[in-house]
Parts: sequence; C-alpha cells; structure tokens
Amino acid sequence: MVQTRHRLSCHCGAVVLELHLPDGIVDPRRCNCSICRRKSAVVGSVPLAGIRIVQGEDALTLYQFNTRVAKHYFCSRCGIYTHHQRRSRPDQYGYNVGCLEGIDPFLIENVPVSNGVHHPADRKP
Repeated sequence: MVQTRHRLSCHCGAVVLELHLPDGIVDPRRCNCSICRRKSAVVGSVPLAGIRIVQGEDALTLYQFNTRVAKHYFCSRCGIYTHHQRRSRPDQYGYNVGCLEGIDPFLIENVPVSNGVHHPADRKP
C-alpha cells in the first residue's frame, strides 16, 4: 500500500528519498526514449516539492544527454535510477516506482508507454 509519505531507496541503500504521495502513484508509465527504453522502469509523477532527499545526496550522480534539459539521477554506488526532473514537465520529477519500498511495479496493470522517441521538444520548427 502506498503511504502519503513513502520512502524510495536505491538497491544498496545509499540513496533514500521521501516522496509526498497523497494520491498514490500518479500517472504511472513507461517511455520509449533512448534512456527509458534501456532502464525499462515504471515511472510515477510528483511535483518538485514532493521529493526530499533523506540520505545519500553525495551518492547521487547526474546524467544528462541530447538537449541536456532533463536531469536523470542514479546512485553512484549501485547504479540504480531513482528519479529525474522532466524535460516535458520541468515542474515535476519522475521517480522509479520499483524503488518505492514495499511496492511491486509488476502489479500495476496496463502501464501506458509515452512516445519519447518523438518528443515534441525534438521536432524541428
């Protein structure tokens, strides 16, 4: 069961975040862009103020590519993707549902796939 204040952690436990999820897992989805296709994570949405780093800020590594707008964060020790600031919605973080403590992302049915391959920001005017 998703709690209003829910902990999210990487595999090794170095990074721990607290998410404010009063409405549960909002807008769970996958994306088919080049990075998301490779990590294959189910991602939920939360406003920027909805994530607080509890532990391991020094262990987080930032990865940016292509337009360098989105900010993808990974644990530098175990390599697990924890969250990212979105390019399409910079006022939101996407977070790895598989890192929510006690939550099995495989139990979420009918997870839609966003078309990140044809992202609007990549279209030439």
